[in-house]
Amino acid sequence: MTDALEGLDALRSRGESFLQDVSREYYSSHAGLKPAAELQPIYERHREAYGDHSLELALGLLKGSQPGSEEHRSGRMLVEWLLESRVGRELAPLEEREIAWEGEAVVHLANGGGEPYRRASITIANTRDAKERRAIDDARASLVEAELAPMRQERLSREKELVEKMAIAPDYLDTFDALAGISVRGLRDECAAFLRDTQPMWDDVLPEFLKRGLGITPADATRADALALMRVPEFDAGFPAEEMERRVRGQIAEMGASPDANGRVHYDTGERVGKRARAFCAPVAIPDEVYLVLRPHGGQNDWRTLLHELGHALHFANIDPLLPFEYRWLGDNSITEGYAMLFDHRMQDRGWLGRYTQLEKGDVPRYLRAAGFEELQFLRRYCAKLIYEVELYGGRVSWSALPDLYVATLTGATGFRYQRADAFVDVDPHFYSARYLRAWQLQSLLAETLVERFNADWWRNPSAGPWIVEELFARGQRELAEEQAQRVAKKSLSFAPLVKAIEGLLT
Repeated sequence: MTDALEGLDALRSRGESFLQDVSREYYSSHAGLKPAAELQPIYERHREAYGDHSLELALGLLKGSQPGSEEHRSGRMLVEWLLESRVGRELAPLEEREIAWEGEAVVHLANGGGEPYRRASITIANTRDAKERRAIDDARASLVEAELAPMRQERLSREKELVEKMAIAPDYLDTFDALAGISVRGLRDECAAFLRDTQPMWDDVLPEFLKRGLGITPADATRADALALMRVPEFDAGFPAEEMERRVRGQIAEMGASPDANGRVHYDTGERVGKRARAFCAPVAIPDEVYLVLRPHGGQNDWRTLLHELGHALHFANIDPLLPFEYRWLGDNSITEGYAMLFDHRMQDRGWLGRYTQLEKGDVPRYLRAAGFEELQFLRRYCAKLIYEVELYGGRVSWSALPDLYVATLTGATGFRYQRADAFVDVDPHFYSARYLRAWQLQSLLAETLVERFNADWWRNPSAGPWIVEELFARGQRELAEEQAQRVAKKSLSFAPLVKAIEGLLT
């Protein structure tokens, strides 16, 4: 027993060192600080961290412990991480190639100009002319179909093959269920019900917003139009770039928490060539060194994104350093995504908007209605993504048939016509879409609890911040999202609170 415990302690120490190096490399490459990621040397240097002996130890802990015990919880997390690490080692050359391609690729336009691939989505969202916007997206899709999509398809198919080869469960979906603690098929069924139940609401609001925002009808709407529509530049004056970080930091301070976790959170929010368009949080050393990275798009999107990534950053930077490796670094990412969404949903709070933004009072009802529309669009999109990804990883549909299924599924759910080229690019590995959906459900219950404890304006109550740090952030990701919902709110996760909130915003 002593030898096993010492072996697990060594596994945890090696694992933390490995993840610190990987996270720093991702931060440097995705933030535009270096042209490409060099993952293979890191995997080679840390081979022992995810090697056969480590997997044997973790499997022994999982299989030799009682379900519901802390040992079983730790074993499940460690096996999930080791599986992903071993697959990641095999896929590192493919991932390096993708990251290098993204950093160098240029979308060539019909007018002879060029647009860096990593900035293309920002340009599309900010282009108000429909013909020009769609032309940029068509050029982007042509490039993706010819170069990026084959790389991504190879990576996804290899991932599925490698996971199933390890034989932890009968197939990829069963392996996810066993290690993540989420029934992906059950969540898929919830998503199908959500799409069905909200279809009349969506049919009612989509034509209105398309006509008012872009002057088009649903018959003409494309995914490029969705990016432009969600940009809502009409409200830009209410969300000035020069005030964003100061005001958001001020709100966190009013809540009784440190906006940079006493120097542990580093803000990287400016423009930089090579920086990814998609914002991210990089916990390089938990809880001591966390980076929040954002490339400006403009307007309210940047404010929401900053709040979202700050929820992640403050979570990681306030985790109890005495927790074991797996509770700080691993676990159900629905938890940290739930905190991120708890923060970004302040952009749907009338009181928060009035206190921290420059939105005119007369514009608030119209803005909130637009926020409700956007929330419904994103939820329907992610429900469709999960439904599609279950088919992608499920193996019942051939790889050649997946692009058509992707277009049919995403277009049918959102009303925006999607591109076949994105069928393997618009996929978050390891069913991360399931984490997002559970996080949406979790944040609604956390918000209800905070209102009950600290009133409707909990976000400026100096008692709320310390409670959030102690009862939520400090605990890392020991719990599953469903467990936290029961502990904190005494309720189960569901889409019902989200539907109610959206109906309130749209009325």
